[in-house]
Amino acid sequence: MPTIVGGVTLGPGNALLLDSGSEPQLLAEPQSLLEPWANLTLVCAVDLPTKVFQLIQNGWFLNQVQLETPVLSYRFSLGAITSNNSGVYRCRCGVEPPVDSHLPALSKWTMLSNAVEVTGKQPLPPPSAHADPVSWITPGGLPVYVMCRVAMQGVTYLLRQEGVDGFQKPDVQHKGTAGFLIYKPGNYSCSYLTHAAGEPSEPSAIVTIKMYATQAPPILCLMGNYLMIYPQKTFETLACKAPRNAAEFQLRQGGKVLKVQEFSPTRDAILYYVNLKELDNQGPFTCRYRMHKYMHVWSEDSKPIELMWSDGSLPAPVLTAEPSSQNLEPGSMVQLRCTAPKTGLRFGLQRQGQPDLVVVQMLNSSGTEAVFELHNVSTIDSGNYSCIYMDQAPPFSGSVSSEPLELRVNGPPPKPRLEALWKGPVHLGHEAIFKCHGHVPRVSMELVREGFKTPFWMASTRSTSAYLKLPMVGLQHVGNYSCRYTALPPFTFESGISDPVEVMVED
Repeated sequence: MPTIVGGVTLGPGNALLLDSGSEPQLLAEPQSLLEPWANLTLVCAVDLPTKVFQLIQNGWFLNQVQLETPVLSYRFSLGAITSNNSGVYRCRCGVEPPVDSHLPALSKWTMLSNAVEVTGKQPLPPPSAHADPVSWITPGGLPVYVMCRVAMQGVTYLLRQEGVDGFQKPDVQHKGTAGFLIYKPGNYSCSYLTHAAGEPSEPSAIVTIKMYATQAPPILCLMGNYLMIYPQKTFETLACKAPRNAAEFQLRQGGKVLKVQEFSPTRDAILYYVNLKELDNQGPFTCRYRMHKYMHVWSEDSKPIELMWSDGSLPAPVLTAEPSSQNLEPGSMVQLRCTAPKTGLRFGLQRQGQPDLVVVQMLNSSGTEAVFELHNVSTIDSGNYSCIYMDQAPPFSGSVSSEPLELRVNGPPPKPRLEALWKGPVHLGHEAIFKCHGHVPRVSMELVREGFKTPFWMASTRSTSAYLKLPMVGLQHVGNYSCRYTALPPFTFESGISDPVEVMVED
């Protein structure tokens, strides 16, 4: 009878927060592909040698082995599959050498392996399928792959396009994963055979490949969560990330291609080191990419990003608030007016973090002032604000910061909303995926369970929402779950907790 070891549940938050090694792979090896369920062995394989292996069934510890010498894999024999030993299996491994003994026990384990569904009946369980590297193609562009995988070794994969007769065979196959080249848009699913006379498995989930007119845009961002302004700052680093490998990137200001120092750590990303003193305008930056150097077709441009800097050589502006910055009501709008001693300036609104000032808004003005608006304020907007300005023409001299102005908003912090992305009870051993909807970007979101202090899952996001999950649900995970979010550095606010979502598990 499987039990919980030491009273510790296999909470995914434990695995994520305290992970100390790579994720192992769990493979299914039937004695005979003619009768795959007659005698089945599960092989847990890991990249680094270890002495300890655990097998987990339906979210509960089933078996643990302690070996005398480290090895790269261990074989768990299940024998003939019946209703008693069917289910969803995962494994994990001990970390060698052991980590600091003062850390919790779960810090000595790798992440959970992939899930292996063992049913003991026909048809066989479906494989997983996904598009790689993207789920779209363009006219005359490169094809993409539909990648299919099942833990059972030695099978034959087949791909079917919805509305088209027949099956496609793999174009590549490596370590149990099959890749099918896709040149046309459509809905695809894959299945597998254990032997030529056998019945195909259940089909995978549908993978939809779309046709785009041009390559999808890359993402351009700052290296860091926020734009920070330092006196005498000379360089700013921008990162351009394409959705797939690219042969060439461009950093642009309007129609001008910038020639700046760059470094490409991977084939789908590039870093730009922008010398602020060499810029001749303050226009927003965009980036783009193309798949071949000799192709004339470039991707769509990224969303623009703006920079601001200051040498601190000009006198400070004055920052005022309308209405008064004290005792503001949640949901109200506040205007922050920055006034300078000259015209034709670029203004920046800053907020005090721990310990740095970060820019939260920028405005250009032909007059002597700029008015920044904060809408639907809440307690997470409380803090010390200041403003700066800089000339809009070279050499782009800038001011020191204004005197700080404190905003104080009444009421409790706003709570997020937790959404369950499934219906009814969760099947034993399967994932329960949530989506936490917040109110502000650039936060860390946590999945918490009623009665537990440690989060079960965490995710940092640049948007206002994030996916959270329980990766392998067992009966011990029944309960009420909520989410909350906290600011990423240098800010320190924390939200309220969402209304609960109940997790029920099939009996």
